Amino acid sequence: MQKVGVIPGDGIGPEVVGEARKVLDVACERNDISLDFEEFPLGAAHYLKTGEVLSEETISRLGGKDAVLLGAMGDPRVKPGVLEKGVLLRLRFHFDQYVNLRPVQLFDGVPSPLAGDRRRIDMFFVRENTEDFYVGLGGRVGRGKSRTELDLLRTAYEAKFDVGIDLKDEEELAYQIGVVTKGGADRVVDFAFKLAKERHVDLVTSVDKANVLTEVYGLWREAVERASVKHGIAKEFLYVDAVALYMVRNPERVKVLVTPNLFGDILTDLGAALQGGLGFAPSGNINPKGLSMFEPVHGSAPDIAGKGLANPVGAVLSGALMLQTLGHRGAADEVERAVRAVLADGKHMTPDAGGKTSTTAMGDAIASRLKDL
Repeated sequence: MQKVGVIPGDGIGPEVVGEARKVLDVACERNDISLDFEEFPLGAAHYLKTGEVLSEETISRLGGKDAVLLGAMGDPRVKPGVLEKGVLLRLRFHFDQYVNLRPVQLFDGVPSPLAGDRRRIDMFFVRENTEDFYVGLGGRVGRGKSRTELDLLRTAYEAKFDVGIDLKDEEELAYQIGVVTKGGADRVVDFAFKLAKERHVDLVTSVDKANVLTEVYGLWREAVERASVKHGIAKEFLYVDAVALYMVRNPERVKVLVTPNLFGDILTDLGAALQGGLGFAPSGNINPKGLSMFEPVHGSAPDIAGKGLANPVGAVLSGALMLQTLGHRGAADEVERAVRAVLADGKHMTPDAGGKTSTTAMGDAIASRLKDL
């Protein structure tokens, strides 16, 4: 039996996770899979009641699971960043979930901004998830002289930055430090090339801005060069602005993309827009040798919470990614087939895609179609 920690979270999180659980139960029954789900009541309600965001005890209990399924974090009653950083980012860093995996695929029946014959989009973004400009190193200083020591502590290293600034004719300065390590780049790039081999893709696209950010992305490119030789798969280097252009004008051109953290964060939301909206977008925060966490990317959407308007497809497909990562590829493929079949027949579509189907009814439709496969 495999153990799954469930964090419904805030806003529409509990609604979409409930529908994902419904579909997962059917998939497990069809494929003789035994999953033991344990719910963790993290989020705004827990924080406002106890003053606690995420305890060491809860982290320890989650560490005993084989995977985590999460709904959403964020609530207008709580200062922005408290829950997102305190739960999401803390779990990603603590469990070293260094890959953010984001598939971008079009669905028959779902309106897309792309017109014409561009219906064969099949992209997988492999986004580095723990480094780059998201390590939290930065600050703001006012006029005069200042000196600040910044610490970055990771399992593999500790870095200290001594920042001295003298503002003479300027009132205020803000700065942010980006970090790329050889080991951090090597491991996520290696994951991307392995994924390309599994998907029979003969070219990996590396995304960066090495013409301007020469040091961090120069090191990044070296990792891509090594992985290309190691796996015998071709690589190309494209600047992030060129990739954005290709995604809109010629999206079939790119299949497996590996990106530093910041650019991956931006481009994957563009990908979600191309496939019909954030409600259709799944994601996985992956540690191939440890605990991985799966979540839809749409956020908590408190304005529609409890109204039955949320699209559960992203959560359902995140559950499929979880099944695949846990070794149940056949069951994961069945869930995706059921989702595609429901969307293609046009009878069920949630309001974000122009339909009137409720959250629960969409989950029911997918579960029913899965039973009939």
